[in-house]
Amino acid sequence: MLNKEIVAKINKQINFELYSAYVYLDISNYYADQNLNGFANWFKIQTQEERDHAMLFMDYLLQNGEKIVLTDIKGPSFEFTDFRQPAVEAFEHEVKVTAAIHDIYGAAYEIKDFRTMQFLDWFVKEQSEEEKNTDEIIKRYDLFGNDAKGLYLLDSELAARVYTPPTLVI
Repeated sequence: MLNKEIVAKINKQINFELYSAYVYLDISNYYADQNLNGFANWFKIQTQEERDHAMLFMDYLLQNGEKIVLTDIKGPSFEFTDFRQPAVEAFEHEVKVTAAIHDIYGAAYEIKDFRTMQFLDWFVKEQSEEEKNTDEIIKRYDLFGNDAKGLYLLDSELAARVYTPPTLVI
């Protein structure tokens, strides 16, 4: 059995990951409404990743004989005013997700829950990539997103992203 505090934190993370999927779906929809289908594609795939992250946390609890507690997920309430802002919101959101995973890891470390720490190692690495990827979108937009041709090329590049399910073994 897992420590009850760890179980509570993981349940909270499951719901946070599902909320993250909502965030990215909202961003994807914004870009689709703006006819930036490459940006929409990139964030729609991000939605799938976040949903799968929640599923991985659920699988971990189930495999350890623990109960999953799903709570209401509030929809995001963004009011985007330009094409850059959703990417900034995404980066800031990833920083919060990283902090939440580090919180679980820190709690597991304190009680020497090596099984949970090993499970979380993949997420720690994944969050580094998530922050880097969203930060790169912002930086690339800053470089040439205000130029119509540059925005078109960036949108085309983001359209090439394909979904690859995570390969974490629990």
